[in-house]
Amino acid sequence: MPNAPRSRLAAIRDLRCPRCLSGRVFPRGWRQLEMNYACPECGVVFGRENGYFTGAMLVSYALAVPLLGLLTLATQLITGWRFDLVMLVAALYFLPFVPAIFRYSRVIWMHFDRVVDPTLESERYIER
Repeated sequence: MPNAPRSRLAAIRDLRCPRCLSGRVFPRGWRQLEMNYACPECGVVFGRENGYFTGAMLVSYALAVPLLGLLTLATQLITGWRFDLVMLVAALYFLPFVPAIFRYSRVIWMHFDRVVDPTLESERYIER
C-alpha cells in the first residue's frame, strides 16, 4: 500500500519528508551525506531559511553523547584499559555511526520544527 497514511514516527524512522511523510529526504545509494534540496513528492524545500539546520546540531549532540558513552563504557568493561586509550578506541568505534547520526538529526529537527510551527508562511516550494 504505497499511498497508506504514515505516522510521523515511521516517517522519521524511514527518513521521510516532514510535510507529506512520504518523500525521501536523502537520495538512495552511497551519497549518505547529501540531502535533497526539496521533497520529490510534495516539492517543499527542506531548509526553511539560512541557518535552518543549526538546531539539528543539538539533536545530533543528544544522539551522539549517549552512544559514545555506551561505547566508552562497553570498551572499558571489556578491556580494562586506561581511560585515555578507552576513549580513543570508543571514538574509533563511533565513526561508522556518524552518517546515520547526521541524517537522523536533520530529519528529527525538521519533524520537530513541523510539529512546533506547522504554518506554511516560511515554506518554499519548487515547481514539479
